[in-house]
Amino acid sequence: MIDSASQDETIALEGLRQPASIHIDRWGVAHLRAENEHDLFMLQGFNAARDRLWQIDLWRKRGLGLLAADFGPGYLAQDRAARLFLYRGDMEAEFTAYAPDARVICEAFAAGINAYVALTEAEPHRLPVEFVAMGTRPARWAAEDVVRIRSHSLTRNAISEVLRAIVLSRADLATDLLRKDLEPMREPVRAEGLDLSALGTEVLTQFRLATAAVTFSPERLAAPLEAWRRWTGITDLGEVVQGAEMEGSNNWAIHGSRTESGRPILASDPHRAHAAPSLRYIVHLESPGFNAIGAGEPAVPGISIGHNGTAAFALTIHGADQEDVYVYETAAEDPDLYRYGDGQEAMTVLRERFAVKHHPDQELSLRFTRHGPVIAEDRAARRAVAIRSVWSLPGSAPYLASLTAMRSRSLEEFRAALRRWGTPSVNMVYADTGGTIAWSPAGYAPQRPNWDGLLPVPGDGRYEWSGLLDPAEHPWRVDPLEGFVHSANEQNLPPHWPHAEKTYGYEWTEASRARRIREALTRGPLLTLEDSAALQTDVTSLPARRLCAQLLSLPRGGAPELWAAQTLLEDWDHRLDADSPAAALFEVLLTRHLKPRLLAALVPDESLHPLLVPQDMESLLRALEQPDDRFGPDPARARDALLAECLIAAFRDCESRMGLSPETWQWGRLHHGYFSHALTGLASERGGSLAGLDVGPYPVGGSAQTPMHTGYRASDFRCNYGASVRLVMDVGAWDNSLCINAPGQSGDPASPHYADLAPHWARGEYMPLLYTREAVDHMVMRCIHLEPAGPD
Repeated sequence: MIDSASQDETIALEGLRQPASIHIDRWGVAHLRAENEHDLFMLQGFNAARDRLWQIDLWRKRGLGLLAADFGPGYLAQDRAARLFLYRGDMEAEFTAYAPDARVICEAFAAGINAYVALTEAEPHRLPVEFVAMGTRPARWAAEDVVRIRSHSLTRNAISEVLRAIVLSRADLATDLLRKDLEPMREPVRAEGLDLSALGTEVLTQFRLATAAVTFSPERLAAPLEAWRRWTGITDLGEVVQGAEMEGSNNWAIHGSRTESGRPILASDPHRAHAAPSLRYIVHLESPGFNAIGAGEPAVPGISIGHNGTAAFALTIHGADQEDVYVYETAAEDPDLYRYGDGQEAMTVLRERFAVKHHPDQELSLRFTRHGPVIAEDRAARRAVAIRSVWSLPGSAPYLASLTAMRSRSLEEFRAALRRWGTPSVNMVYADTGGTIAWSPAGYAPQRPNWDGLLPVPGDGRYEWSGLLDPAEHPWRVDPLEGFVHSANEQNLPPHWPHAEKTYGYEWTEASRARRIREALTRGPLLTLEDSAALQTDVTSLPARRLCAQLLSLPRGGAPELWAAQTLLEDWDHRLDADSPAAALFEVLLTRHLKPRLLAALVPDESLHPLLVPQDMESLLRALEQPDDRFGPDPARARDALLAECLIAAFRDCESRMGLSPETWQWGRLHHGYFSHALTGLASERGGSLAGLDVGPYPVGGSAQTPMHTGYRASDFRCNYGASVRLVMDVGAWDNSLCINAPGQSGDPASPHYADLAPHWARGEYMPLLYTREAVDHMVMRCIHLEPAGPD
């Protein structure tokens, strides 16, 4: 029943035990109120389906390998790849790894989703337009669906291992460091008897497919059954590598001794691929004894970033290496046998059925070694390749350990909760109303007693994990004297950490963002919420500061464009503001000219160039600041000549793109925030119902190296990675807290909250993260009342 004047409504919900309600504020944040925890998590599932049904249904079908049933043979290869990485272990151990009541919570959450699916069947007008346009229906969920899916998570570093193997088989470590720096620096262990040159990027096809987003095109949807195997290369390797480099986050917690209010401040802005709808969803969960608000992924119960009225918590990705590539020698007489130890072991071969739209079910084989799923086979060469990952262990569903962490009310409880954390590996920051702040890494960290995880190894038993790093041995920083803790995916372990004995990994995000955050938090007077919001949207580029020092030291004169470019840069503050001419020149220089020219100068083998992009920023700057004989007999002179040529070319490039006068140049004319919908490629074919699903473009500043992360495609400067959700929390005065989620809270294109926050996001603006009943009720625009369904 709907109140036509207020748009409030009352819905009877089967399975609900007591009346409950959803209060939607003016910014689209849903505040859920229930009388018991079962109803609360059922309400969360119901609300997730109400606001994000297409998104979470696609998430489930992709993760479980069920796409072909809806979309045809073009999705069968992706289904098979996804099923290789499903959790197949003991389900009781799986649920209890997250929380004692995790099964009950997931059952209630799935029941809520199913209740909304049933509502769309009874009232078809509630079905989002995507289902209507594609002729599909949302599916029912089981509790196991929430936890079994692993391939949506972020782990590392299988792709990097294979790329490193290829590069080192044809060049040296200095060349590979241009692709990915190592911290601490080390020579990767090369396994005895393994020919690295035998591996190519094709061995990654199944892994890339399993972890790829779902794409739609007329050609793929029309693929015939006999061509299903051709639809395996849907994701360009360069895009995958760029994505791995762009995904990250910032967070920090500031002690009350450093704030104007005397209360701690905790801030977080996770960086992922931009899309419509947003990956993350802000929600408020309230029942007797539990009251938390923050962001999570809509297909997962609970929240992973936020606060519970006593403690605030947030995460960024930490660099634990959770994957290894194993190469096997298979038997001549039987390719399903592989050498292990002094004998042979048989692969486990599963035959699984796959439903395919308009076709009979297909039966396909999945192969597994003792280490993990087989992702590539070369029977002529008697070789197989598998990936070992923590995904096969109980407790590795992404973010599910938040079910315990979000209910922690003291540092001691929070420490205990993080011992449950599996994936992704994260930096956790914490602050509570008692004034405590803290940082620690969390997540499974495999220990490799005789190698470093940087290259593929034989699967014959000589290279085995000895276990996982004991969570009790993770480092902690609690109430440090400097008055803050922070992380931005950099190598941030203690200075004397024994990396070889207690291993996390050696691949991290370069530290520009982290250094800028530390710089900002260290300087100045007592800090405010506004300072943290300004830091989240800060566009100061430390790489620009370093590189401009070299550019401005070049001899003046020569081509007039060189003089003009140096003049433009010499008064620049190294901020990549959207309206900055110098920022436009610098980023065009870096991306379109300097990076390719530097590769050409340092790496003679052109065939390696595609494997080295997008290039490691720290390695690039180090090569320019400390030129060596790769530049030739006079490295400094050759380096300066290259910089001058690139700067001249970039100036001319900007003239052709934006006009002859630098006064008209703006970084935001080239660099746009854009949120693309999965079905946007079908809009012209399927009519107006799919038009307007994309959101943008919006001029934005920044880059992947600024605290306001706005990573972009080199081809057209479109910003396709960065923070969509941002939170700044005033610990103890919770209603002062700030947030933003772009392009909007809802995933339903018909909702007023589908794209309403995107303009504010682009301008660096925030909305309040309201918490108390009084503050929330003052801003409620719509209320949905849920009542237990009576007997029919």
